[in-house]
Amino acid sequence: MHEMSITRSIVETVEKEMDRAELTRLDKVRIRVGELTAVEPDVLRFCFETTIKGTRLEGAALDIEEVPLTGRCKDCGNSFRITAFESLCPKCKCTRIERTGGTELDIQSIEAY
Repeated sequence: MHEMSITRSIVETVEKEMDRAELTRLDKVRIRVGELTAVEPDVLRFCFETTIKGTRLEGAALDIEEVPLTGRCKDCGNSFRITAFESLCPKCKCTRIERTGGTELDIQSIEAY
């Protein structure tokens, strides 16, 4: 379960930012998780709640934006949602596809005071 190590990294990063800004209470962490990362949002939420229990972060919410796998055709410029790992542009059937979304695993923001 790699979600636990990801959660620990998130919590560590948030705590460092809170210390740097002299904040004491965390309300919310917003993250983006791409479809291709193989991270299960429900498992990540469970790990987050478990990790922050009994700490100064306890009670904070984890807001997860799930980012679909998307691509852009290098020939016709069409942007589209990639499903079932389809490797063809739905518009021109070209195979020269550039991934444009779905690999994210980022902390977007924290709400703390």
